[in-house]
Amino acid sequence: MAWFSEEGRLTKERVLELTRRAAEEARERICRDPKRVLLLPPDVTRAHSGSGWIVEEFYKIFSETADVWVIPTLGQHVPHTPEQNRWMFGSIPEEKILAHDWRDGSTLIGEVPASYVEEVSNGKANWSIPVALNTPLVKEKWDLVINVGHVVPHEVLGFANHNKNYFIGLGGKPTICASHMMAACCGIENNLGNLLTPLRRCYNKAEDELLGFLPDFYFEVTMAYDENGNLGHTGVYVGDELDVYLEAARASRRQNVTIVPPLKKVVAVMQGDEFYSTWVANKAIYRTRMAMADGGELLIIAPGLKRFGEQEEVDALIRKYGYSGTENVMRLWKTEPILQDLTHGTAHLIHGSSEGRFKITYAPGGGLTKDEIESVCFGYADLAETLDRYNPEKMKNGLNVMPDGEEVFFIDTPSAGLWSVAEKLEGRDA
Repeated sequence: MAWFSEEGRLTKERVLELTRRAAEEARERICRDPKRVLLLPPDVTRAHSGSGWIVEEFYKIFSETADVWVIPTLGQHVPHTPEQNRWMFGSIPEEKILAHDWRDGSTLIGEVPASYVEEVSNGKANWSIPVALNTPLVKEKWDLVINVGHVVPHEVLGFANHNKNYFIGLGGKPTICASHMMAACCGIENNLGNLLTPLRRCYNKAEDELLGFLPDFYFEVTMAYDENGNLGHTGVYVGDELDVYLEAARASRRQNVTIVPPLKKVVAVMQGDEFYSTWVANKAIYRTRMAMADGGELLIIAPGLKRFGEQEEVDALIRKYGYSGTENVMRLWKTEPILQDLTHGTAHLIHGSSEGRFKITYAPGGGLTKDEIESVCFGYADLAETLDRYNPEKMKNGLNVMPDGEEVFFIDTPSAGLWSVAEKLEGRDA
């Protein structure tokens, strides 16, 4: 059971009150007087969740008597700049924020056996998942570890956060690669909206069997739009058991999954101060693909777009092979060494393709050219012309009818939800 939870429209002030309550609960349940505390927030691409100021509050509370450190759970995303850390985490000193090194900064502590992976994936994947996690996390002595994050539909795990913070956010290359490829083989549209996907089951097993030494708990939030179209907090869930995740994920599924008829034209905005690569901006594809009509178009406004991959080698992989569809990528995977080495990138190519069913068009800032966008199998639209026609300040979330009669479904924060036709969500777990 959760230590406590609260649902309803929650102000920032109320969320901070619950943060302070969680700190007191942790002193009672885990360590009365912690001397070393580790805070694990998501990275800047989830800054809209308020995780930054929640972590800042935890830092203020515990730094009065403890040595407190922060490691953003980057996975293989680009480390934050000092400016991004200040923007997200406020007054937390820069020297107290560590960057996770997914390539060279992890320690192998075990594995999820291939037999279990094969069992839960119904034979779609048959390899073990090595568990290599951030070295300071597993090698240093902590009196208290606090995971903070936003539970929202997710393309790999069904719903984000909880132990994803460990196994992807603080995972090493072997874990991240094996995990993403397993999820891709299971099918992105089978993952979305499921509380316990095959990969989530693997992570739960790994947490139960390998992470018992961590004095940790989860502080999870949910968010949803109100009647005025404003995104705000709707729940806080705190505790150290799987039930915390399940309660939050069920709430997210009620609040963040929008059932729609097949949509012919969707315009989605990926904010310029959060989304710099298609690796993260493609969330617009993941979260709308089950809503797209055959032959429709998804137009993604991404003014901050500068690159394709978060890492140079993944950027090169995307440029070489493009989002060319599951059949082609899986064929190449069997023979191409780079696709076999960087399997998280291989999985990303699969996730980012419409499989030719609908058109994906990007309107980027000046960081990527028309030729570059089109070379990876996307369409290109001029940003200025797109903003002139589909001005986000004038569009409303949901259906809009343009002056010439064009019907457009607008989404200003696709990373905060999931849109689908009803039949594609049938059979989801309870």
